[in-house]
Amino acid sequence: MVDRYLEHLLVVKGLSENSLSAYSLDLDFFQRFLAERGGDVASVTDETVFLYLMHLRTRGLSSRSMARHLSALRGFYAFAADEGFLAESPAALVESPKLPRLLPDVLTTDEVARLLSAPDMDTPLGFRDKAMLELLYAAGLRVSELVTLAPLDFDAQTGLLRIFGKGAKERLVPIHYLAQDICIRYLHSVRGAFKPVERYFFLNRSGKGLTRQGVWKLIKRYALQADIQKAISPHSLRHSFATHLLEGGADLRTVQMLLGHADISATEIYTHVQATRLLAVHDAYHPRSRMALKHDRQP
Repeated sequence: MVDRYLEHLLVVKGLSENSLSAYSLDLDFFQRFLAERGGDVASVTDETVFLYLMHLRTRGLSSRSMARHLSALRGFYAFAADEGFLAESPAALVESPKLPRLLPDVLTTDEVARLLSAPDMDTPLGFRDKAMLELLYAAGLRVSELVTLAPLDFDAQTGLLRIFGKGAKERLVPIHYLAQDICIRYLHSVRGAFKPVERYFFLNRSGKGLTRQGVWKLIKRYALQADIQKAISPHSLRHSFATHLLEGGADLRTVQMLLGHADISATEIYTHVQATRLLAVHDAYHPRSRMALKHDRQP
């Protein structure tokens, strides 16, 4: 039954290899939990699922990791019920662990400018890294989307980038003229220096595609060069892209489409960042706020 479900995720849902591997590992862990207690996936009740979550808690998993495991079980058992293997899903009514509402790490526009200026464009590697950073920020890419880009995914005529996101969902994102220009120059004059052996947009010294870990290390290095004190990752540029668009007046639905979020609730977290900054600006610059601050400081 599990193999049938994984095949369904691959063929019908079009999940990526990484997502499929994550589901497989989570379900395998659950099956081992059941086997140790003499059970199997067909004999599970909602109480079994609850006990499994408690087991995960005792192993030190965070609420977020527990929620991911529960999501895998819900998907699997919903499939099993739909296919007639079970009468109903035992995971459907189990309450999800409470997740902390974390605000994303966001760079200021000055920090973004310093980071984008860090690579040395006089070298092929530096030029590649400059194009890579520009695209991450210009299009709000996930790092997995960046490393799987192909040259044909960029349309130099229209300035549009074709992106394949989670679940192989395709979206088109316009990029600004600075990013367009550097991508055109990179593709025409620099990419060939890496002697491509793979079809990817960004290549390493061997002509093969970059890894997510490789991109992460590059951004860490350039953040140090740019004297950015925050602990940032490739996702920091995606967060900054969304936040800066909202601060510039973009509506939430547009940002949702650009980010490739299936549910707008995933995009709404950026409104909290925006609200925090608006409050700080209001406190700093509104005449009545400044008067109140001055009054508080008087002896």
